[in-house]
Amino acid sequence: MNRLGSATSPYLLQHADNPVDWWPWSEEAFAEARRRDVPVLISVGYAACHWCHVMAHESFEDEGVGRLMNDSFVCVKVDREERPDVDAVYMTATQAMTGQGGWPMTVFATPDGQPFFCGTYFPRPNFVRLLESVTTAWREQREAVLRQGAAVVEAIGGAQVVGGPTTPLTAGVLDTAALQLVREQDTVHGGFGGAPKFPPHMNLLFLLRHHQRTGSAASLEIVQHTVEAMARGGIYDQLAGGFARYSVDATWTVPHFEKMLYDNALLLRVYAHLWRLTGDALAGRVAAETAAFLLDGLGTPEGGLASALDADTEGVEGATYAWTPAQLREALGDDDGAWAADLFAVTAEGTFEHGTSVLRLARDIDGAAPEVAERWTRSRARLREVRDQRPQPARDDKVVAAWNGLALTALAEHAMIGDDGVTAQAARRIGEVLAERHIVDGRLRRVSRAGVVGEPAGVLEDYGAVAEGFCALHQLTGEGRWLALAGELLDAALAHFAAPNGGFYDTADDAERLVTRPADPTDNATPSGLSAVVAALTAYTALSGETRYREAAEAALATVAPIVDKHPRFTGYAAATGEALLSGPYEIAIVAEEGAADELSQAARTHAPPGAVIVAGTPDQPGVPLLAGRPMLGGQPTAYVCRGFVCDRPVTDAGELVAQLRGIRGKSS
Repeated sequence: MNRLGSATSPYLLQHADNPVDWWPWSEEAFAEARRRDVPVLISVGYAACHWCHVMAHESFEDEGVGRLMNDSFVCVKVDREERPDVDAVYMTATQAMTGQGGWPMTVFATPDGQPFFCGTYFPRPNFVRLLESVTTAWREQREAVLRQGAAVVEAIGGAQVVGGPTTPLTAGVLDTAALQLVREQDTVHGGFGGAPKFPPHMNLLFLLRHHQRTGSAASLEIVQHTVEAMARGGIYDQLAGGFARYSVDATWTVPHFEKMLYDNALLLRVYAHLWRLTGDALAGRVAAETAAFLLDGLGTPEGGLASALDADTEGVEGATYAWTPAQLREALGDDDGAWAADLFAVTAEGTFEHGTSVLRLARDIDGAAPEVAERWTRSRARLREVRDQRPQPARDDKVVAAWNGLALTALAEHAMIGDDGVTAQAARRIGEVLAERHIVDGRLRRVSRAGVVGEPAGVLEDYGAVAEGFCALHQLTGEGRWLALAGELLDAALAHFAAPNGGFYDTADDAERLVTRPADPTDNATPSGLSAVVAALTAYTALSGETRYREAAEAALATVAPIVDKHPRFTGYAAATGEALLSGPYEIAIVAEEGAADELSQAARTHAPPGAVIVAGTPDQPGVPLLAGRPMLGGQPTAYVCRGFVCDRPVTDAGELVAQLRGIRGKSS
């Protein structure tokens, strides 16, 4: 009997009609394996995963394969986005056994959950042979299988040990990290590494802050080069905005077409802050379009944001997005069609499959003459209309707490930088969803769907990202409620996730016990739980003045500093937070009568140092510690620039405020 029909996960629901007797992850599944004395087959994936779909079509939808699986195994289906703790444990085992990882992940485990054979995607013939081999080994070589499982658990337990060397995350460490990124960059195409190439959003955020603190031209150049290359490439949706998960090549030309919430949230921050710091028109446009994509493409009726858009459309990857020159002419007419083909680099040979091309931006539109920009706007709108009539990729509409927290921070910052009321309202709605649906009895739940919260407990990244998002919403709205909620989540994180050496585990001390307790301090597709919590602790300290949270942040960063020093590409978010701590972070308080602080607020938001917090409101506004005891001078709106709650001379003129903020560089280097 397939037991996935009542799941909240869209990924599990995709498998609810398989001829496999799937169980969701549960103790009951392992109890059934013990009762039957058979291994557990754990299959881990996610709804937008292309190769997960391929393996499903080839194997899990096949009656014969289903019988083999049902006869010899208890089969468990896991959504990695819903249960990142389960995914982390078995991904560590897969990487230890095979040297690589990915999804779908295929794990064979004992009835006690100990993995003894791991892999990723298997074509149907290979998978059938594997099922038969594991069945034989379990029956005839049980002792060897159990020894293998115990050895794997011991190995991955060692890999997750919390308690390695610690050292302060100093300016020297961050300077070394930035120099290493300069050496590792792709100077031709931007970014880092070769194919497949992923958007290095967290490293770019670090480099932006590093440039702010030190004036490093090389750091800024990496950011500018990479963001322009990505924005002009096929990895960016030239019609609707938003970035795909990665490029299959080193040139950002052909993407893997899934669009993930977390990538777009993190990239929105990078583009918005580059626009803030340099006034770059392309960065400003892409930031606005990415924010619009988050709201239009991923918004849910309840006010949260969905997880992803699928890579496939009706089983064909990229079918929604690719074009031929003939299709452009049909949509736009001969003249505009030929013009668009040149603009978007659509050729007869094609850059994708079957002579089709992914749209890229081959000409400079942001600096173009008004008539060219108008033609581009008109053509793009028409192509969007035509594309919307095509079959569309499926959407994974579950709301993940951590990813909505990342988006909340990005949207709140974009709203403050651009004075964008629509984005501000959307940020508030996301905050309400997280506060009202995902916080249950003072603790976070990982997912919700259609307004119904799921059972999986929040992991460390959820607490960190949501708390940081609430800190950003507090700055946007001036409402004390959001700061109070952030503090409650951080108190829960410190109480239930903290490790003895100052670091953190990824699961709570009262969470379901797995074969090992995961604790990965490195940033991957999203900030690590440790990085996310440290960022939130840093912002909360600056907003509240409670120094014990800063002490916790510094202790946690000390556990990851040795990795920042040697492997900065995998610690970008931690390094970015380190830059904020090294800078101060500065606290900027603006007091004024209701609605009268716009000029000072805009000056502060445009010129703020790395990671600074900014709150505007009336003097002694309830629930806003940053405004306490700070009067207006002469009845005029007044700005206080502070570091560690020690303030410079208050000013009432925006020009004087800008001069103060520009004079900060170098004070903390």
